[in-house]
Amino acid sequence: MQNNIAITPELVAQHGLKPDEYKRILDLIGREPTLTELGIFSAMWNEHCSYKSSRLHLKELPTKAPWVIQGPGENAGVIDIGDGLACVFKMESHNHPSYIEPYQGAATGVGGILRDVFTMGARPIATLNALRFGSPDHPKTRHLVSGVVAGIGGYGNSFGVPTVGGQMGFHTRYDGNILVNAMAVGIAKADEIFYAKATGVGNPIVYLGSKTGRDGIHGATMASAAFDDAAEEKRPTVQVGDPFAEKLLLEACRELMQTGAVIAIQDMGAAGLTSSAVEMGAKGDLGIELDLDKVPCRETGMTAYEMMLSESQERMLMVLQPGKEKEAEAIFIKWGLDFAIIGKTTDTLRFVIKQHGEVMADLPIKELGDQAPLYDRPFVETPKRPAIDPKSVTPLMGNANAIVKLMGSPDFASKRWVWEQYDHLILGNTVQSPGGDAAVVRLGDGPRGLALTSDVTPRYCEADPFEGGKQAVAEAYRNIIAVGGTPRAITDNLNFGNPERPDYMGQLVYCIRGLGDACKALDFPVVSGNVSLYNETNGRGILPTPTVGGVGVVDDVSKTATLAFKAAGEFILLIGETKGWLGSSAWLATIAGREEGAPPPVDLEAEKKHGAFISSLIQDGHATSCHDLSDGGLAIALAEMALAGNMGAKIDKLPEGLPNHAALFGEDQARYLVTVKDQAMAAIILRRASSAGVPALMLGKTGGQELTLPGESPISLERLKKAHEDWLPSYVAGEI
Repeated sequence: MQNNIAITPELVAQHGLKPDEYKRILDLIGREPTLTELGIFSAMWNEHCSYKSSRLHLKELPTKAPWVIQGPGENAGVIDIGDGLACVFKMESHNHPSYIEPYQGAATGVGGILRDVFTMGARPIATLNALRFGSPDHPKTRHLVSGVVAGIGGYGNSFGVPTVGGQMGFHTRYDGNILVNAMAVGIAKADEIFYAKATGVGNPIVYLGSKTGRDGIHGATMASAAFDDAAEEKRPTVQVGDPFAEKLLLEACRELMQTGAVIAIQDMGAAGLTSSAVEMGAKGDLGIELDLDKVPCRETGMTAYEMMLSESQERMLMVLQPGKEKEAEAIFIKWGLDFAIIGKTTDTLRFVIKQHGEVMADLPIKELGDQAPLYDRPFVETPKRPAIDPKSVTPLMGNANAIVKLMGSPDFASKRWVWEQYDHLILGNTVQSPGGDAAVVRLGDGPRGLALTSDVTPRYCEADPFEGGKQAVAEAYRNIIAVGGTPRAITDNLNFGNPERPDYMGQLVYCIRGLGDACKALDFPVVSGNVSLYNETNGRGILPTPTVGGVGVVDDVSKTATLAFKAAGEFILLIGETKGWLGSSAWLATIAGREEGAPPPVDLEAEKKHGAFISSLIQDGHATSCHDLSDGGLAIALAEMALAGNMGAKIDKLPEGLPNHAALFGEDQARYLVTVKDQAMAAIILRRASSAGVPALMLGKTGGQELTLPGESPISLERLKKAHEDWLPSYVAGEI
């Protein structure tokens, strides 16, 4: 591709730019762009890089708190966690690439989010993920599950960071557009955070890491477009990752950061060299000049267009202190990585690209970075669904059989097959592994640690985006509380359909409002995140899926709680009010075959009050186990606690005034199950709850190898375990 190619309306459309956007480009630069310039605008003005449909609404999210060091706008968010340390974390999507090429799509998603964290000067200590696949019956789902899980494990394990948590769900609305959301968490000294803002005129711009190739060209543009039946043809836009090169890049960057040579640093992620250079310059109110003849390439004859849009992995861009070039180069040569001075900062506010002595692009840098199109797209509110009277729903099977069926269904079945492929113990600091409410990772030698989780309930967001957004935050909050952590901040990954459709845009707007309200009420600010739109195929969008990644601080990892029943004869208490809410519930969808009804409302004051009560029980050492109630309600929480501890329970009492199926499977929010050692302690806690205005009910006792519910035949743990553990391994093996 050469710069003298004619810019036709068809070529503009191929670059994902609409006619009015192209006219805006013509008005900005006063002439027709070169092909390289068209590619640069395409990369910087697509949805993935510019947030042009969501920026207006993201401003509603709370991003500040006394412990927030850096909110949205940098490579990752940063919070102060005490003792001079900061936690650096972010979540991003790699949805479209993972559907096209599941192994490399998922692997490079992990690689990209790790770079976002160590670019800030942090050492990664954990990763998490959130995965959504189509119906298990869809012909591609089995292949996608196997490939994505292998890609996440292959990259994370090789890089040497534990994958400690996540979630996986299935629904036919993801048949043609799966979700792969990756989250990384790192630790840095609070006074040694590195940023992307370039400063100083004439400072050297340095290219670091792996060589540039033709992989990933138009990756960001592809991520900002809906799919059709020809999605497979986009395979060349999927990047290829090398976790071993990334590990070397991490160590080299950290060594260089200690020398004081780094003024600014930006990883080359979406839109590669283009976005990294533009963002560094625009943030610092500086111009950037690059000489592409000096860029290390692994393929011959690469054009300026290809080099500027390549999304080859494991690459960084830095602005260095003048005079430090030789010292920096020696470090990168030692680690076997490319180091090249490819440009300089200027005072022109222009983005100038040269190759073979010719100017290939000369554009205003601020307009590229900070002044991309901003749309106030029309949106409509999702029609409210009526609440479902729990007494109006007739169960199609007994409650005991319903528990077994739910525990063996795709969403509830054990994900052990997944997380056993991930090294969740490497680095030796994983205190609570995948499978619980939240992972717990020790900081150094302890006793302090972090509680980490990712969560969302898409069927709630589909039914009522506002309540669904609130619930995603509340669920992450409860997960952290349930292990004994103090919730501190979130990152989010907002996955939605086509924003040009008012119904899908409405889902985005109201989910953001719900997220914002919950974050404000729970003092749980948003410090980083990602928006992934156009997640649809042939006009059918995904379920709205605003994934929330939560981070909490644990003062003493030896005092955390787990969900497993610990010993026979302990008393089981239900904390929180039960109204038997069945609308949009897992029981209604899986057992009754009905995806309908309003989702449970989220009382944020109750979430805060009940969370504080549970925290006090854990910190005082009174709760021997704890589990929050969410999907599947009380019944599923009991089953999960029993299986985790290989210990049964006899439930003598259920919340009153409800049919048993509603008491067991209703998904009322702000609820927890805890166990305590003896009846005297149970009585004390019930009195404390009463005086605090917290609903609490004694349900029964632990013991035996059966789960016994009022009016139901006992369920053997062996039967429950078989249903729970068998489905996923059998499915991926092609046996079902």
